[in-house]
Amino acid sequence: MNRLLIALLSSLLLCSVHAQKKNASFQYHISKTLSPVRIDGIADEQAWKEAQVASNFYMVLPMDTSAAGVRTDVSMTYDQNNVYLLAVCYNPAGTRLMVESLRRDFAFLKNDNFLVFIDPFEDQTTGFAFGANAYGAQWDGTMYEGSKVDLNWDNKWVSAVKNYGDKWVFEAAIPFKTIRYKKDAKQWGINFSRNDLKTTEKSSWTPVPRQFPTAALAYTGTLVWDDAPPAPRSNISVIPYVLGGLSKNYVTGSKVVWDKNIGGDVKVSLGPSLNLDLTYRPDFSQVEVDKQVTNLSRFELFFPERRQFFLENGDLFANFGYADIRPFFSRRIGLGVPINFGARLSGKLDKNTRIGVMDMQTAEVEETGLPSQNFAVVSLQRKVFKRSNIGVLYIDKASINYHPNSSNGNDDGKQLYSTYNKNLGLEYNLASSNNVWTGKAMMLKSFQPGAGNDDWIQAAHLQHSSRHWLILGQFQHVGKDYTAEVGYVPRRGYFKLNPSVTYYFFPKGGNLLSHGPQFNSNLYFNNAFGKTDYSNILSYLFTFRSKSTLNIITQNDYVQLLNPYDPTNTGKDSIAAGEKFKWNTVGFDYVSAPQHLLTGTASFRYGGYYAGGHLLTAAGDIGYRVQPYVNITMSASYNQLRLPQPWGHQDFLLVGPRIDITFTNTLFLTTYVQYNEQQDNLNINARFQWRYKPASDLFLVYTDNYYPGPFAVKTRAFVLKFNYWWNL
Repeated sequence: MNRLLIALLSSLLLCSVHAQKKNASFQYHISKTLSPVRIDGIADEQAWKEAQVASNFYMVLPMDTSAAGVRTDVSMTYDQNNVYLLAVCYNPAGTRLMVESLRRDFAFLKNDNFLVFIDPFEDQTTGFAFGANAYGAQWDGTMYEGSKVDLNWDNKWVSAVKNYGDKWVFEAAIPFKTIRYKKDAKQWGINFSRNDLKTTEKSSWTPVPRQFPTAALAYTGTLVWDDAPPAPRSNISVIPYVLGGLSKNYVTGSKVVWDKNIGGDVKVSLGPSLNLDLTYRPDFSQVEVDKQVTNLSRFELFFPERRQFFLENGDLFANFGYADIRPFFSRRIGLGVPINFGARLSGKLDKNTRIGVMDMQTAEVEETGLPSQNFAVVSLQRKVFKRSNIGVLYIDKASINYHPNSSNGNDDGKQLYSTYNKNLGLEYNLASSNNVWTGKAMMLKSFQPGAGNDDWIQAAHLQHSSRHWLILGQFQHVGKDYTAEVGYVPRRGYFKLNPSVTYYFFPKGGNLLSHGPQFNSNLYFNNAFGKTDYSNILSYLFTFRSKSTLNIITQNDYVQLLNPYDPTNTGKDSIAAGEKFKWNTVGFDYVSAPQHLLTGTASFRYGGYYAGGHLLTAAGDIGYRVQPYVNITMSASYNQLRLPQPWGHQDFLLVGPRIDITFTNTLFLTTYVQYNEQQDNLNINARFQWRYKPASDLFLVYTDNYYPGPFAVKTRAFVLKFNYWWNL
């Protein structure tokens, strides 16, 4: 395995050396304006008459071999405080605009929209994204890993959209203090993207191969300033909040609990690209509830982080490793335990070096004996070659003033907690200049009391993406003694091989845009290279010009249980460790065209299961929108298990509607209802949000949990939260 890791690392290094940015010759020259610009969606200012116009966009989808069929004109200018952007998006005759709602950070593929991607350091890996849909809902985020956008980033900027008969106009002012950029730099990377659902066309100012998103910073053009932008100024933002709430647990019969809290965040700009975030007694009650799933897996499920403090610049911490090897997972901090305070330093030390330092401290929980704990994380990334980087991650979780087997340990019957757990990791991330080759090679080691010798992780992958081929090779080794108490590593003590090959055919005409087969295999071995699991999946994907998709799937599974397992996850009898099972499954996945008012998805699987049983799974959702104010989605999943005794026949239903009402682009109401038969629970969550000023909100949140039958309330809570963004 070590030889394999070295071979893959050598391949990654060889793939890193390439020429300069592909679209460097595409240049937009931005000039300073001396006349005011009013953000109203009406392009009548003198500044717009004098600005250069970027037009003649290229089609990216459905095909990348021609000019865009839908016209888009873009202009930019700036003054001492803001950079201004104007996008005139023309509509084909006889068509209507298509959007989901007025909610911020909408789904890109489900809305007519315009976006701009900015790379101020021209490193082709990090940057900022701004935009709006055709009814004015804003979309913004920070960019990482060359093409990904973190939409949880939220900052101050203003925009307006105005609709005309033959076009819609997006106008925006982005304050220089909102973004980070290098002092005296007169060239930035930039690209403009347009999605038009009416014609199913995605287009870009610079040509981008269809297999990549228009957000790919490797394919940006160049923003050329007539003079260096204003020198970055120090910026301090204070974001206090006040909260009041009521909650009651009807199961225990406890009294109503009155919750009141005051806290907040402070954001301090320490330079052109470095930010310090401080938080005191943070509260996340306004965060949307998790979407529930029926769990028939042998391993812990992953639910994504939704709390904004952990998400801004979160890639520095959370993206180390793979989806099933995350040494740092912020949901381990502060869920069910109050956070006393925290600090995070993140950003760029220079053009090639990024840093992330985080320290959080949670409160003691006397009832369970959980001590106060400190979580320290340090992440460093150094750019190498054109777009690749080397990263180092250190994680230190420590219990404060905690001495097991003493009066505050486990002598009183309370749970025993670890005194510390540390992780140290190194990884190399490959991204070739044209994005065709990507990959990773990484090593991790954990440190904890009484650890064994097999506490290492080695993993690597290499991927090739072209118009017709998507080829991936990956391997992982996770030691049986490896421990990540602040991470998500659901399985230990294995070797894994994951080859994957996809090929695309492109018909010259007809309703079918592309089609092709995919083979994906996950092979698991124990430390003696004995086979324990495998899953071989052969599928065939059809993509239609309407953007609907159909994927037909066959799957072959083999499992040797390493631990006792209840195949229903309901607490009934378990199958003994060492038992071996093999079965086949067939199914399909369907996604409807997004440009219709009525949309839907459907998924179906039928095949074998543990203990000679059978499993049928059917899932899907139906959505209807009343543009642009109401979006209603009904989701459901049904699992039918047919097993021998003692489990017998089991049926699990998970169903619930989501109603999203956007009265304006600053006033929202979301109601979420979820009935989970496996957990015997009915959850209702309603959240009202009023963004009364940019980045300042009032929240009303109501949550109920019920026993479905007999219908009775379990818990109930009501929260009122008010926060204000104050720039000093």
